[in-house]
Amino acid sequence: MNYMNEVSSFQIDDHWIIAQRPAKNHVNPKRPYTYFLEKERTSNGQVEDVATLFLTNRECPFRCLMCDLWKNTTNCRVPDGAIPTQIQWALDQLPAAQHIKLYNSGNFFDGQAIPTSDIPQIAGLLTAFKTVTVENHPRLVNESCLAFQDLLEPRLHVAMGLETAHPAVLEKLNKQMTLKDFEHAALYLVKNNISIRTFILLRPPFLTESEGVKWAKRSIDFSFNAGVECCVIIPTRGGNGALEHLQEKQLFCPPRIESLMEVLEYGIQLKHGLVFADLWDIDNFSQCDKCFDEQIRKIQQMNITQECVPPLNCDCNISKK
Repeated sequence: MNYMNEVSSFQIDDHWIIAQRPAKNHVNPKRPYTYFLEKERTSNGQVEDVATLFLTNRECPFRCLMCDLWKNTTNCRVPDGAIPTQIQWALDQLPAAQHIKLYNSGNFFDGQAIPTSDIPQIAGLLTAFKTVTVENHPRLVNESCLAFQDLLEPRLHVAMGLETAHPAVLEKLNKQMTLKDFEHAALYLVKNNISIRTFILLRPPFLTESEGVKWAKRSIDFSFNAGVECCVIIPTRGGNGALEHLQEKQLFCPPRIESLMEVLEYGIQLKHGLVFADLWDIDNFSQCDKCFDEQIRKIQQMNITQECVPPLNCDCNISKK
């Protein structure tokens, strides 16, 4: 079944996406909405601690079809000084780490999300780290990235969502970018010695399971060819209203854990850069009580070692879609 043949006239835009949403969560502009310490393999082969902060700020202006990060955002720009306050507070709660990720549910270089006046103070809080990763839409990659880089002692990494190299599906995601936009942004960052991490969706809407696996692999290839150093594979999850609507119309179905394992193995075997499987809300993808925990353990092991592991044998016999 080719879903794309069925959705040529299916209109997806900001208005439709917003109309499907449930209510936002209450957030405090003086606190990150979550934060934690995680271990991650770095490009030098070491496994080191990473402080990951999800900052509270204004909703992203790009309303992507699959996104649920808007749930923990404010409706208006946060006050000057709020973001440094959030960062300092989280660092006071966490053990020391070698690296830090500042994810803000949108774009770090959007002045209506992260006030421009806060940038020097933010940079000053990060001097103890080896690297700092921020997220940003490819169309907002510009001189602001270089200005922040100049203020930093750590090396700057920019995370950008490619989502998929399937051009028709990418357009339907309301990402408001093309593959050329991504390539242009990646080239700009690489030329300026800024490392790139990218997010790739496993089985976005409008693809079957096998198509989702194929296009996730192609998206890894596209990313590495564009100069990306790290690919993160995200199994597409519901929870934002829009995907539930599409699932009712049989235009979306969450991927299988086995597919995540297959794509992760593919990326690792390329040896072109780091490849991780995102395990956020992974319990929602459980399809077999017998093997699920062991599957997750194996994926975690592969994330850390960047080596493939023997396949897991299970008699669950879940039929593929």
